[in-house]
Parts: sequence; structure tokens; C-alpha cells
Amino acid sequence: MTMVKTRFAPSPTGRMHVGNLRTALYSYLIARHEGGCFMLRIEDTDQERQVEGAVDIINRTLAYAGIVCDEGPDKDGGVGPYVQSERCKAGIYMKYAKQLVEQGDAYYCFCTKERLESLKTADGYSFYDKHCLSLPKEEIEAKLAAGEPYVIRLNVPREGTTTFHDEIYGEITVENAELDDMILIKSDGFPTYNFANVVDDHLMGITHVVRGNEYLSSSPKYNRIYDAFGWEVPVYVHCPLITDEKHAKLSKRSGHSSFEDLMELGFLPEAIVNYTALLGWNPVDNEEIMSLDELIRKFDYTKINKSPAVFDIGKLRWMNGEYIRKMDPDAFFEAALPYLKEAVPGDKADYRVLAELAQSRIETFMDISELLGFFAEVPDYDISMYAHKKMKTTPELSLEVLRETLPFLEELADFSNDSLFEALKGFAAEKGWKNGQIMWPIRTAVSGKETTPGGATQLLEILGKEESLARIRAAIAKLENELG
Repeated sequence: MTMVKTRFAPSPTGRMHVGNLRTALYSYLIARHEGGCFMLRIEDTDQERQVEGAVDIINRTLAYAGIVCDEGPDKDGGVGPYVQSERCKAGIYMKYAKQLVEQGDAYYCFCTKERLESLKTADGYSFYDKHCLSLPKEEIEAKLAAGEPYVIRLNVPREGTTTFHDEIYGEITVENAELDDMILIKSDGFPTYNFANVVDDHLMGITHVVRGNEYLSSSPKYNRIYDAFGWEVPVYVHCPLITDEKHAKLSKRSGHSSFEDLMELGFLPEAIVNYTALLGWNPVDNEEIMSLDELIRKFDYTKINKSPAVFDIGKLRWMNGEYIRKMDPDAFFEAALPYLKEAVPGDKADYRVLAELAQSRIETFMDISELLGFFAEVPDYDISMYAHKKMKTTPELSLEVLRETLPFLEELADFSNDSLFEALKGFAAEKGWKNGQIMWPIRTAVSGKETTPGGATQLLEILGKEESLARIRAAIAKLENELG
């Protein structure tokens, strides 16, 4: 049996969109699940759309995602070059295009831009009329010798139908009359995306082609080329559209459509990969949290859905939170440290303690700033925050509590969490207050937040005596000023 071989063939046009990441991931999972080969090919025939450094972005993204290539620009498997512009310089595409011309399955087209514009319909649609198909051989040779610009077009019959099979969508048949004589070689000598794809997939032994369902309409054109050469057609796997929460196509303008966008928003690579795998597919056991190895073991491309997949950032946040909570504490600390330093700058911050507070309470690393930012500075807050019905606390009572508690705290030598808790609990009993009536005002005073990662005495310990007392004094002044 032929070994399964898949490929990821991105264009170097910028950051890797989630849809492209899914294509790479599914191609990789198919190859690994079947014990086959996964190849990287750079499709840079559209020179105008290239972005400098984009190939580095592709390699970096695959590395972060844990997707390892068996063949590619840096791993020669004997069917290179693996960059289409290099293959073009080697004359590969022109050789095969001329073979089709000699067979009568393709032809030279010398039509000017003006003539092609004249073929456009009122709605802007253009369908070539095979004008150059009937040019005499002598005229073609003369035009070529004179250096006239040309393209090479596929000669698609106007009669009959073309049928192809997709593993997800089944048998699809189109009328040949709907297929244009597509360009194989452009006037700059570069192949079109469609033609280079077919030639390279065949020459490189690709058995399974994974791509988005926006390419379904192009598949009949691919098959016409395969048929013209007499080549075996690969297994097609067209994946469903990815939409945003409003069911619009996920676009770069969304701000979280690329792998690196998501990493910059504080998501873990493993969580991004896990979530991306579920954009159109689910394992039979309906498990959601899966490592890359588990995905390899469970992935079955025949179970990919037809219906659009919704990219739900909330669901990704939840999944990322699950991954964060399972991280080794040391690994979490190293990953979180830049965010901790940004949220709580300064030499005195105990980042180990802050990391321990954060790990079980965040969904992305970007949440650290919102969660812990008050350790750097108390945010502006409304004194209504001191009111708590359950604890029967009001701003007025809170002011009284803070005024009387301040000198008590000033006299304490031990500012550790346990010691503070016992001391304040005893002080509350002595004054006839409930524990919450003393803890709530203190926590609000030192944090300025309705919810905090830790109780009042834990915050006092982390902030230290000097900073804690300074914040309580500031809170007393704020309450006095606003209560009058």
C-alpha cells in the first residue's frame, strides 16, 4: 500500500490564520495517525502578496504548535526544492505546461488586457471565449519568437461534466460549461496557484490534500489537470468554514484570528492547538481536553463536520484556563513572570507568591493584570463597595472599623497571614463585630476591588505592614472626605 503523505502548503503572506493552522494540524494528524509523512511546502508564486519574514513566522508557528515536518525546505526528502519560486526557476512548471500544450490539453493565449476586459459581463464576471485556441501553429511560433507576452490556458471542454469525490462532502458534479479555461502559466512565467498545486502534489507523492471548503469550487479544475496528465487524483478533505460568534467568516480584523495574535493575548500554544482541532471535528468519546499525542491517536478525518465551525473565544478561554491550572507551578511561574512584572512592577514584589495566587484564577496570562494590578496601585473605586448586605456592613460602619483597627494593626509585630487572621478575629470579638465586618473593609481598603485572589489577611501579608497601613490610612481619608 502507498504510504500516506500529506502537506501543508502556505503562502508567505503574514501571520498564520486559524484556518491555516487547522489545515496544517489536520494534515499533520492524518499523517501521524496513519504512520505516514508530513511535508511543508512554501507556495510563493504570487510574488506581490509576499511579506518579508513570513516564512520565519510559518516555521515559528509550527514549532510552537508542536507540528514537526518530515520533509520541507530544511529537511530534504528527495523531492525538492520545497519552495515554489525555486521550482519555477528550475523550469518544472513550464515543462509540464508545455507538455499539456503538445497534447492539445492547453494552449498559448496572447490576448491583451483590453480584450480580456471586453469579455467581462455587466456584473464583472469574465469567461474566456477560447479565442487563441484556434490560432495557427505558425502564428503562435511567430508571436513567441517576437517575445509577445502570453499565458498558457487549460483547454476545458464545454460539453459534459466533471465529477470529483470529497471525503467530507461526497460526490460533486459540475457542468464543464461552468468551468473557465483557467490560466496555468502567468505572463510573468510563474505558475498559477492551481497549476503549481497539482504538479507539485503529484511529483511530491501527496496522497491526501486537506484544505478549506472555499476550494471546493476549484477542485473540478484540479481534476481536469490530473486527468489531462493521466495522474492519480489524491484524497480530498475539504474542511468547513470557520466563523466568528456572529457567524461571519473569521477575518484578520477580529484581532484574534492568527496563532500569534492568540499567543499575544496570553493563550498557551497547547490550548490553541487543542481548540483548533475541535473546529470542525470531535472525537467519538467527546473528550475536549487532549494533548497532541491524544489528538494523533483519536483523529479520524472522515468524521470532520460539514457545517461551519464557530470560533468561540469564550470557549477557548475556558480551555486555556484548564491548561493553566494543570501546569507545573515552576513552568507556570516562568511563563507568567513577564505578565507579573508588568502588572506589579518593583523590587519588593514576591512574584512566586503572586504566581501562586494567579494560577488557579486566570484563563489567560493577560488576566494577570486585572487580577493582580491592585498590588501595584489601588484603583479608584466607589465607597459603595464598602456596603455588603450579607455582612451587614455599610460605608459608615467601615469607616468606624478602619479607624479603630488601624492603631491595633500598627502595634502588631507579626504580619503573617495566620497571625493576622487570629489577631483580627480576636479584635472583632472584643469590639462586638462579626469577622466579616472587619475583614471586608480591610480587604476593600487595601485592594479597591470587589473580588480579590485571597482574603484580607493574605493581602496584608503580601503587601507588607508599611504598604498595608498606608492604604488603610488612605481609605480612611477617602471615606471621611466622601461621607462628610
